[in-house]
Amino acid sequence: MNMKADFYRLIVLAVFLTYGLCPAMAEESKKFKVLVVFSYEEDMQWDKDIRQGIESVLAKTCEIRYFYMNTKMNFAGGQEKAKEAFALYQEFKPNGVIVADDDAQAMFVVPYMKDKVKTPLMFCGVNADAEKYGYPSSNVTGVLERLHFRESLAFVQQLVPSISTFAYMIKESPVGKLNTKQIESEINTFPAKFVTAKFPKTLKEAMSMTKELKEQCDLLVLSTMTGISDDDGKPMSDKQVVPILVKEFGKAVVGTEEQVVKAGALCSVFRTGQEQGETASTMLLKAMNGTPVSQIPITKNYQGKRMINVTALKALGITPKPAALKGAELVKTEE
Repeated sequence: MNMKADFYRLIVLAVFLTYGLCPAMAEESKKFKVLVVFSYEEDMQWDKDIRQGIESVLAKTCEIRYFYMNTKMNFAGGQEKAKEAFALYQEFKPNGVIVADDDAQAMFVVPYMKDKVKTPLMFCGVNADAEKYGYPSSNVTGVLERLHFRESLAFVQQLVPSISTFAYMIKESPVGKLNTKQIESEINTFPAKFVTAKFPKTLKEAMSMTKELKEQCDLLVLSTMTGISDDDGKPMSDKQVVPILVKEFGKAVVGTEEQVVKAGALCSVFRTGQEQGETASTMLLKAMNGTPVSQIPITKNYQGKRMINVTALKALGITPKPAALKGAELVKTEE
């Protein structure tokens, strides 16, 4: 009887060890430490998506710390945030680093990290040509971000075949100029004529520009307006700004980001932060496991996600053909 009781005690102990101690042991056995530095804000959907992609690859094997430079809302404070990010790097001593979007490359990677430390660093979400930042370098490679302008234009023409001209608008920022450079480099491949690009700093400027563009083109391609100022100088979100501009334009609006479509734009074929995060993390994992950075070439995003806002469809009186809906996620304008 005692042997039987001891046997059951051993079973209970094994269960306790498996479900009680193993998670803690697994946490302690994580192989690498990774620092992730974002250019933008923690509540920005793009950063959330990149983070999701990173965690899908690294969460089980790495201890990850995140730092946000908040340059969409406070670009002027970016330099100071870069100093804080480097201080965190020195304190944390990570095995690898991921840095998202252009502001953090210019303010953090180039001054503090590129060719100055041996830690492998993967960039993602970079709109500029890699050469602008001196990439690749001894310790830096990564993933370029390219918007799906051509694909989005072809997609919206399935919904509104009469579209022949378009303009581009984004909040005034270095990224806006880089996106426009991409448009100009691909202009001969577009199924519609590019008219102009606008870079408002305030909501008042954006409304005035939108009213002007309404007379100049059939379509407005709209990127994020996050951080644009209201009449009191306070930064605004896409959810606040996009519906105003969509109403002002009164015709089809393509969003280059998911949150712009969900805020009221008609449709998009947009790149995903998940792809950026997954690709950068897979590359970093190779480097941390011993592959020289020089053997990990710079790449770019290829995947595109189709989305249609049915609220905007109804407002514009569009009845789409079934082929246009195939493979597209249907959403409503978020209140």
